[in-house]
Amino acid sequence: MTHPPDRPPYAGPTASPTPHPTQRPHLAALVEDWCYDLLGAVLRRLGWRPRVQPFTGHGSPERVRVLARVLLAPPQAARRDERRAARRGFRHFLTVPAPQNDVRLHVEGCTVEVVTDRSGYVDVEIGLDPDAPLEPGWREVTIEPRDPVRDVVGERAVAPLLVVGPDTRFGLVSDIDDTTLVTAVPRPLLATWNTFVRHGTSRRAVTGMPELYRKLRDAHDEPLVVYLSNGAWNIAGALRAFLSRNGYPAGPLLLTDWGPTLTGWFRSGPEHKSSSLDLLMSRFPDVRWLLVGDDGQHDPEIYARAVERWPGRVRAVAIRQVGGGRPVAEDQLDGLLDDDVPVVRAPDGIGLGEQLVDVPGVLGSPGADR
Repeated sequence: MTHPPDRPPYAGPTASPTPHPTQRPHLAALVEDWCYDLLGAVLRRLGWRPRVQPFTGHGSPERVRVLARVLLAPPQAARRDERRAARRGFRHFLTVPAPQNDVRLHVEGCTVEVVTDRSGYVDVEIGLDPDAPLEPGWREVTIEPRDPVRDVVGERAVAPLLVVGPDTRFGLVSDIDDTTLVTAVPRPLLATWNTFVRHGTSRRAVTGMPELYRKLRDAHDEPLVVYLSNGAWNIAGALRAFLSRNGYPAGPLLLTDWGPTLTGWFRSGPEHKSSSLDLLMSRFPDVRWLLVGDDGQHDPEIYARAVERWPGRVRAVAIRQVGGGRPVAEDQLDGLLDDDVPVVRAPDGIGLGEQLVDVPGVLGSPGADR
């Protein structure tokens, strides 16, 4: 096979971690790592073995992002299912990661080997053969953890993978808490109760939001739907079950780790959302986005920054007005209008939908997917 002079011969699939800020060890991270090492050693002696918690990946036909976490689990533990996703919130956080654990990823015949990070996460981008790209649509990644105690392949897991085709022109980025799911983040005690105490099946959808998202999906040809939240990866299974149960369109979740980071005691929620938006914008240059959030925290500022950094890439911004939320000036987002980015506000999905009908290229009005 000959290759164009500007492209070297394909050397096989490659995996690289997604970009992160410069990292340095922090006291909180060192203490957490020591605790996990000690607890992990004890549990392994009791027979606990690495088990994969798969997350939904995404990417283009030539390059995909694979997300998962490897945890230690007792040998008799059953597979995670809908019943476990419905348990009380705090139980999702009773986990012990398997750091620096070898993992093998299989994507459509391509195999790469990676190592989990200090919290057991796999977050890598895999470059595939440009002469044999993946077909757009839903695909699968098989994930095999290595059991270092017995030196064998551990229990395999399959992660869904959304491959975005080159013809996709419309994307939806949605916050979760108080945008799709009633959490009451502006009221800390109630938000804590909703997140850590209530059963997953008792959580309520924000009025009109599932119907609005289905209309957005139906108005476009294979839109890219991404759920971006400051929620912890620990509750990814519960969130997937909630979104499916309430009829929201399927799409990848982009969540965070609530533990200490290598640079501080806590991770920055706004930084996580901003960097995730930057990554989506750069990975899918032909997609124009509808950004949906609420005014209970920092979504207006984060979305304003995205519009400024990525001119021409945002079709509109929709903000759900949360009662009792952070005070947000009426003109906080109005400056985006100078960039031809409409901003709509309403207390629920019904009101947002009524306004988005008049926005070109959003709900099937002229200019859609152009």
